[in-house]
Formats: sequence, C-alpha cells, structure tokens
Amino acid sequence: MKRPKLKKASKRMTCHKRYKIQKKVREHHRKLRKEAKKRGHKKSRKDPGIPNSAPFKEALLREAELRKQQLEELKQQQKLDRQKEEKKRKLETNPADEPSNVESVEEFEQSKTKRAKLTKQNPKTVHCQELKKVIEVSDILLEVLDARDPLGCRCPQVEEVIVKSGHKKLVLVLNKSDLIPKENLENWLNYLTKELPTVVFKASTNLKDKGKITKVKVKKKAVLLKSNVCFGKEGLWKLLGGFQETYSKPIQVGVIGFPNVGKSSIINSLKQEQICNVGISMGLTRSMQAVPLDKQITIIDSPSFIVSPLNSSTALALRSPASIEVVKPLEAASAILSQADARQVVLKYNVPDYKNSLEFFTNLAQRRGFHQKGGSPNVERAAKLLWSEWTGASLGYYCQPPTSWTLSPHFNESIVADMKRGFNLEELEKNNAHNIEAIQGPCSANSILFWSLGLTNGIMEEKDIPELSKQRERKQEEREDDRDTKKISDMSPIEETSEEALPEEPIIAGEASTRSFIISDEKTKEDDAYDFSKDYV
Repeated sequence: MKRPKLKKASKRMTCHKRYKIQKKVREHHRKLRKEAKKRGHKKSRKDPGIPNSAPFKEALLREAELRKQQLEELKQQQKLDRQKEEKKRKLETNPADEPSNVESVEEFEQSKTKRAKLTKQNPKTVHCQELKKVIEVSDILLEVLDARDPLGCRCPQVEEVIVKSGHKKLVLVLNKSDLIPKENLENWLNYLTKELPTVVFKASTNLKDKGKITKVKVKKKAVLLKSNVCFGKEGLWKLLGGFQETYSKPIQVGVIGFPNVGKSSIINSLKQEQICNVGISMGLTRSMQAVPLDKQITIIDSPSFIVSPLNSSTALALRSPASIEVVKPLEAASAILSQADARQVVLKYNVPDYKNSLEFFTNLAQRRGFHQKGGSPNVERAAKLLWSEWTGASLGYYCQPPTSWTLSPHFNESIVADMKRGFNLEELEKNNAHNIEAIQGPCSANSILFWSLGLTNGIMEEKDIPELSKQRERKQEEREDDRDTKKISDMSPIEETSEEALPEEPIIAGEASTRSFIISDEKTKEDDAYDFSKDYV
C-alpha cells in the first residue's frame, strides 16, 4: 500500500541554517538587554512591606492609609474638575445643541455639585449626618464599648437621642474582652447589666475577603492564633433572633460607637467574611453601610461618634481619630500616661522610674533605639509608639468599675425596663458566662491599671462643631464690616459736598505781601546761622 503524499511542506532544515538562526536570536536578545541597561529600566521589585519586628509598624501603617485616602479624594476631585471642563468645551464647540440639552445639563451639574459638596464638606458634619440616618432607620442599636474602658466609650448625648427617638432598643456590646482580666470583665458585666442588656464579645480579625474563617490544622500554631477565634457571636445572634420573633417583622440593627472600638469587626465576625473595611487607623468608616445577615435581620455599619473638645485631654487622645482631628502625639501620649499606673508602665516597657512624661519618653526612645541626627533620643517617635499601642487592639490595660452604681441622668427606671423588654435575658446571661470562661484574658499583673474619667461627651448636632461655629462667627463679622463700609461710603459724598459748598476765603494783597516778607526773613536767618569764623573739621 502506497503512503499518501503530505500536503504540508517539511520544516526540516540543515544544521548549519538552524544554528545560524539561533545565533542571530541570541545576538538580538543581547542587543535588547544592552539598550535596556543604557535606558536604566529595571524590573520592579515587590515591596517587602514593614517587618513585624519593627516597633513603630502600627503608626507607619496608619500614616500610609491616611495618605492613601487623601490621594483618592484628590483624584476624585480632579476627575470632577476634568468632567466639568469637558462639558464647557462641548457647549462652546456646539452652541446649536445648547437649548435642547439645557435641562439635562443642569440636572447633571446639580448631581455633580452635590457630590462635590460631600467631598468638600467638613468630615465632622458628614459623620453627624450619617449617624443620625443610622439611628432613624434602626430598630435596635448596638453601642460597641472597648472592654478596657467601657465607661469612657459611652456617649450620653447619643444615648439621649436614642431614648427620645421613640421605641428603639439599646444594647451594649463589650468588645476586645480578651485584653482584660476575667475578674475585671465579670465586674464590668455586673455593673452594666443593671442598666442595659450587655453582650460579651470578642471579634475575629483573621477573615478573608471571600470565604469563612480559616481553620488552623497545625496544633503548634493554635496558641498564636487564638485571638482570631470569635466569642459571643452565638449569644448576639440568639438575642437578635429572639427579638425579631417577638417583633414579628424584619428588623434593622445599627452598630454605633467611638472610633477603634471594633464596630466593623463585629459585623464581619457575624457575617464570617470581610465585608466592611477594617484597619489599624481610626475612623475608616465614613458612611453608613447596610449588610443583610439573613432574610429578617439587616445590620448597618456607621461612622464613629465625634468627640467634644470640652472633654479631658486623655479622652481626646484616646477617642479622636487622626483623619478628622489634628492629634499631637507628644501631648496625647503624655495625657494617657498621666492616667496610667506608673509602676506597671515601667514594668511593661522595661524602662527605669520616671518623674515626668518627657523623662519616660527619652528613656523609651533610648531603650528602643529611636535616635535623631546627632545621637539625641527621638522623643516624638517614642510618644507616637505609645499612642498607637494604646489606641490599637494589642495592649492590655483595664479600668475598675465605680464602687457604687448610679443610674445615668438620661435614664430612669421605666426607660431601663422598656429597653430590656423583648429580650431573653436569662439565655443571654448563660451565653455571657460561657464566653467569659472560654476567653483567655491576661493576668492583672501583666496588664496596666488605668483610671477612667467616666463618660465621654460627643457631638450630635452640626451647630455644636467648633470649626463651623468659628466660620459662622467670621462670616457675621465680615457682614458687619461690609455694612459699616457701606454706611461710610453713603456718608462720604455728603461730607465732600459740604466741603465744596464752603466759600473760599478771598486773599487780600496786603496779607500776601506780609506772608512773602516773613518767608524771606526766615531764609535770611537760616543763612546767618553759619559762622565762618569757626573751623568746622
């Protein structure tokens, strides 16, 4: 049987030709590499990031995130400006199309101006507006408290607004409960449950963008990743589910609180995936975000409370985010240090005894190797380290609850009873007791004692924001100045006319001659003043 003829031409070639081609290819690649070397283009190396051993890692990451946010805002503003310019050009080039598209253009410009206003608006006003929206929409409000200072995380102004707004329920959530001793956690739970339903919670931080919490298979690493396990999730689910059954309608749950208490982390832990933006820097959430937990329950994330400037320096240092407020690390850190137990601080940071905050920061800078040019200790950097640790979620410190319990001024017995109605408090108590046993908190000897200054005042109304009130005062002063100038301008022509109306005095010939005689007499006196007999050397 004959082989059929191949249609395709053979690719076989002589070795001489093949080697020649390979040589040419090698030469070509070498030439390209040389040119690239001359131009100076190198392969972009992957950023290794900040090492975990760096003590100032949190502060640097916070600064980087702030810079990133500012750049994004700037880009958005530039984009809006560019679009406006393009519209103007189009209108100039096509004047015939102007009458037909006037309405659409106006609507578009209005929407753009609204967006621009939001970006240009004071961030404090945006926070106030968004917080009011969350309180209006929600049926239950979860006020998240940092277990290290629960009283300092409560805002009487916000709680008063919730009480006045009608039949809304307020529940306290003690987050970061793994950073304080068990005895202290139990004492705080007993103190807070007398007033409002309280849930012991520990949010999970090891969550992926899509998917559930990562399971650790290796037993050796289980001790290190214990903080990534969530506690109190089941208890909170049952509490919300039980209320929804009694309410017999779909409910909306708002999560509110001061910055860096873990509002977004609680929502992510309940949903078991990273939906809300979470980071080290304070005040990342800037607008409300609704997240459906199931068909009946929707949870809403909110921006943080705004701290009133009338508070103590310690409260301002712990509760004011750097994205909104201008925080001076040295002042903030020294204010925090003044309220902490000096003996335990010395043991924690492994520095010698100190008389004042400046001495402590110099010792800490020398201990950590923070030096400026010339070898002097970098006190500012040491203060920034302390401030970032105390506002972050790694340092263990605790406050003692007040010895005698007193009801808050914005509550009474009927309001307290109404807030507790509709919740299964017995089941909540059992869940809290189980969570306290499961959570492995630090010993009281290893954590620092901190003296809380009580409730922290916040700002709910836009008129109470100090920056805006100053702006209003300036505007009023400017208006008053304008009125004064207008009055003066109205008065000035009358004066001019009066001056013009006055008759000019006639100059008599005799008077003119006498005046000229006086002037000539003065000149002669001046000439006679020089004495030629003296030798002026």
